[in-house]
Amino acid sequence: MPEWLTRFCLYLAPMAGVSDLVFRSLCKELGADVVETEFVSAEGVLQAWNRTHSYVEISASQRPVGVQIFGSNAANMQEAARIICGEIHPDFIDLNAGCPVPKVVGHNGGSSLLREPELLQRITEALVRGVGESCPITAKIRIGWDAEHICAREICHRLAQAGVASITIHGRTRSQQYGGRANWDIIRECAAAETVPIIGNGDLVTAQDVAREWRTGGVAGVMIGRAAMTNPWIFREAKHLMKTGSPLAPPSTAERVEFILRHVRLELEHGRYGDESSTLRTMRARLLAYAKGIPGSKSHRPALARVSSLAELREILADLSSDG
Repeated sequence: MPEWLTRFCLYLAPMAGVSDLVFRSLCKELGADVVETEFVSAEGVLQAWNRTHSYVEISASQRPVGVQIFGSNAANMQEAARIICGEIHPDFIDLNAGCPVPKVVGHNGGSSLLREPELLQRITEALVRGVGESCPITAKIRIGWDAEHICAREICHRLAQAGVASITIHGRTRSQQYGGRANWDIIRECAAAETVPIIGNGDLVTAQDVAREWRTGGVAGVMIGRAAMTNPWIFREAKHLMKTGSPLAPPSTAERVEFILRHVRLELEHGRYGDESSTLRTMRARLLAYAKGIPGSKSHRPALARVSSLAELREILADLSSDG
């Protein structure tokens, strides 16, 4: 078993358009133990690897790092995993059986697999046979399709039988999307029932939320998603709280502003999103998320939603700094 599966770890969730190479590196610096790439489809890997490759690019400093894939054809999923493992050598392959978005579900991937447990088990077994000896297979699920079809216990049992190294459970159903509350009772029940490490996910917004699950001892780790988009310092804050028992002061406005500028500069240097204007347009949603933590940022949100150059961003952030 990999070392990172033997201790309580903080995971950065795979998020489309968010957990790219640069953001993963920044979160590792701030204390994330394990990170995952944006999810990619098996069909995309097989049909357009040159384009898909940019979504799963990794660096040595990010390890352990996993690649999440989705699909519904066992043979194609197995072949896609072989390509990924042969080309970029991730530390694990994560099977997406939890994504609720229609684009994924409509192709019978993501959380739609919860309605077909036998198919999900066959896909998992194919992945384990194909690459499992050299690259562990993990899986991410939701607790069920809807409130009338809670199936987490059965799915976890099938995945464990298929040979996964760990299972991450988001405590919502597919029908909830990202609304309502995550059901941590079900997550803990699955953790108690299985010998496979269970990672908990959902409604981990603060360092106190993370430390609570660490103290409870039910799960083998926690995965943080949307909270990291606004507050990537949550990894640092959670580790400090778990180590010392005392909360860490939140980042100052100056630190937040410098982080935002550094993130944008690194994206520009990396060049994945094109020229300066294209990169800033792509990052507008990210900038708005970061700004939520800065006092007085509300009046600057329209400007951030239109920003198209680094110089313009510096001016907006200078105003924010003076307001803060």
